[in-house]
Amino acid sequence: MADPKGFLNHGREVATSRPVEERVKDWNEVYVPGSLLPIISKQASRCMDCGIPFCHNGCPLGNLIPEWNDYAYREDWGAASERLHATNNFPEFTGRLCPAPCESACVLGINQPPVTIKNVEVSIIDKAWETGDVAPQIPERLSGKTVAVIGSGPAGLAAAQQLTRAATRWRCTSGRTASAACCATASPSSRWRSGTSTAVSSRCARRAPASAPAWRSAAT
Repeated sequence: MADPKGFLNHGREVATSRPVEERVKDWNEVYVPGSLLPIISKQASRCMDCGIPFCHNGCPLGNLIPEWNDYAYREDWGAASERLHATNNFPEFTGRLCPAPCESACVLGINQPPVTIKNVEVSIIDKAWETGDVAPQIPERLSGKTVAVIGSGPAGLAAAQQLTRAATRWRCTSGRTASAACCATASPSSRWRSGTSTAVSSRCARRAPASAPAWRSAAT
């Protein structure tokens, strides 16, 4: 458990948001840059490490939320990243775009504001990229098989990543040539930071083996 008295000593606190009239003019982060990390350790300490953590069921991915909350509280970002990636292929997406049903399921939310799980998640993955903790898992040899992946949204990219780890080639067929196109077009500008689509393309390339086929548009 992160801190047995964390939920008693600290109230819910979210990072400062940029003014709406400013956010609607660009595709940058919702939060003021640098405002999230200083508060995240205390917020992670509010997790009660419940005997039956309902946040697991609230999360469609079954994320190990109490575990990486504990590591975030201790500022062990490498271990937090490992636990986060154990169930989530792209926390870069979910930490920003997910409506966070895990927070609605948080037991603390019965009589207090719930833990800021989504903010903790995005802090972990941002720190992981900053410190180089995200590394490709390239198989020693390939199976010789190729699987078609339909769509380049989060589900398609996650499937491609898992196939790579299973030593299987993949070919992504999408209506758009850029990876993560579905995410970029489906997300309002205020929830999709500048350059993320390009960054995701390069990250996917880093996570795939050198022999993986290139992206292919359905139009071709």
